[in-house]
Amino acid sequence: MSFEIQMTIFVFIMTMFVIFWRPRGLNEAWPASIGAGIILLTGIVSRGDIFDIIDKIAGASITIIATIVMAVILESFGFFHWAAARLASLAKGSGYRLYWYIQLLCFLMTLLFNNDGSIMITTPILILLLKNLRLKPHEQIPYLLSGALIATASSAPIGVSNIVNLIALKIVHMTLYMHTAMMFIPATLGLLFMSWLIYVVVKNKLPKTLPDFSYDIEEIFFTKHFHPLKKTISVETKRKRTQFMLRILLFVFVIRCLLFVASYLSIPIEIVAVLGSVVLLVWRWYHLRTNPVDILKKTPWHILIFAFSMYVIIYGLHNAGLTAMLVKICEPIVNQGLFYASFIMGGLVSILSNFFNNHPALMIGTITLTEMGLDPITLKTIYLANIIGSDMGSLLLPIGTLASLIWMHILKQNKIKVTWKDYLSVSLIVIPLTTIVTLFLLFYWVQMVFAQ
Repeated sequence: MSFEIQMTIFVFIMTMFVIFWRPRGLNEAWPASIGAGIILLTGIVSRGDIFDIIDKIAGASITIIATIVMAVILESFGFFHWAAARLASLAKGSGYRLYWYIQLLCFLMTLLFNNDGSIMITTPILILLLKNLRLKPHEQIPYLLSGALIATASSAPIGVSNIVNLIALKIVHMTLYMHTAMMFIPATLGLLFMSWLIYVVVKNKLPKTLPDFSYDIEEIFFTKHFHPLKKTISVETKRKRTQFMLRILLFVFVIRCLLFVASYLSIPIEIVAVLGSVVLLVWRWYHLRTNPVDILKKTPWHILIFAFSMYVIIYGLHNAGLTAMLVKICEPIVNQGLFYASFIMGGLVSILSNFFNNHPALMIGTITLTEMGLDPITLKTIYLANIIGSDMGSLLLPIGTLASLIWMHILKQNKIKVTWKDYLSVSLIVIPLTTIVTLFLLFYWVQMVFAQ
């Protein structure tokens, strides 16, 4: 084994170890950027490779950052507190009904924004909601865990909800429109199965009835967090707030739809995403007179550094010969048929994601596929099987995705203890079955609609 291969593998393993460990809450961008710096200094990744990396990740990174900016703007409007208050009201005292509304909220937030942003927004809101409902710690865990699993897995139906999915789309030369046409139906059905299966597993841990409130849950949220001097919220105020929030939500939905229209028309989707965030920023300034500068502080710019750095390390592994070795191993598997190949490759990416995180696992798997000279439908189907492994199969362990790492960090900050036993008691049953079912659905959907 050459020095370059040994060095690259060592840097990769040490980088992932520090990202999983997160000493003193260290941001994941730091170990990734240090690892990338070492790779660049060794010369394994050339200057030409850097330009190629920037070309592949730039559009995806800008799109995700613009989407997160929109989420930050909505948060400043009080949208997420309003949503949490509505959840509590819609539950009507039923712990079971609350479970399904939380599932719906997490699913929609990921579709409207992205999985990392959904986790960063919905987890604090759910913590706030569950504490205001006066649930005991062991009663909160099923809601928090199920919400996190669905929020993360919900990036599978549409590629724009996950930065690594967007980067991989660029690698396989697949449009966002085509990804959604091939993936939305099977992945959404897989998510419905996943929600039902989680419900079966955690039902006995959910409270049948929620504590009986003699006061207005919406009043609690908004007098506590947005209007501390107001003692009551009138019916008219609630109605106007609901109308305002629905208008904002409709605008975000329209922008989301325009991303797919842009993809279909071969217009860079990052242009639409940036324009949408700018319009929403102006809207916020008009209504709240809030200085737009605060967005610069609240936007997680480290995501750009993390994505670039991880891709540099993966490119180093590629240049050192890892993907060539994987091609030799995987080609006989792929040649045995699309059904077999989809399950094996999807399963392989699931395993790699749980050991090394889904970002590098999907990138390695996608680059490997592009080296096999596959026909377009076979390439795209196996790629989508990899997405299922990366977005769903990766959730077997709580270290499989960046979103789940962020989720655990938020819980730790709020002194909520979710043990590996709590997590595995759900994931060991739910994740393998969901991954298998969704891979089946993908194969038969592609055969029925596209392979004619």
